[in-house]
Amino acid sequence: MAFRMSEQAYYVLLSLAEEPRHGYGIVQAVKAMSDDRVRLGAGTLYGILDRLVEAGYTEASGEIVVDGRVRRYYRLTPDGMAALTAETARLTDLASLARRVIAARPTSRPALGTA
Repeated sequence: MAFRMSEQAYYVLLSLAEEPRHGYGIVQAVKAMSDDRVRLGAGTLYGILDRLVEAGYTEASGEIVVDGRVRRYYRLTPDGMAALTAETARLTDLASLARRVIAARPTSRPALGTA
C-alpha cells in the first residue's frame, strides 16, 4: 500500500529533515513551522510516525531516559528525504499552477444565468 502524504505527515518529515527529534520535539517543531496552524496530539503523532517507519521514511535512532521517562528519537531515512523532496516539488508545481490560474482569471464575469 502506498504511503498517503498528509499535511501533518509532511510537517513531521520536514521537522526530521532538520535533525533527529523525539516526539515532543517533533510536536514543537511542527507547531513552529506551521505558525501554530498544525498541532499534533500524541495519538496522531505516533500514528503518523508508525506509518512513516513502516514506509521506510523514518527510523528510530536511539532512546534516552529523562526524568524517568524514555524519549525515543526518530530520524529521516534516505527514502524519507526522497519522499519529502518529491512532495515539495509536487506542492511547488501545484502552487505554480494555482498562481497561473488565478492570474488568468477575468476581473469581471457575468453572473450565471445572465449573458
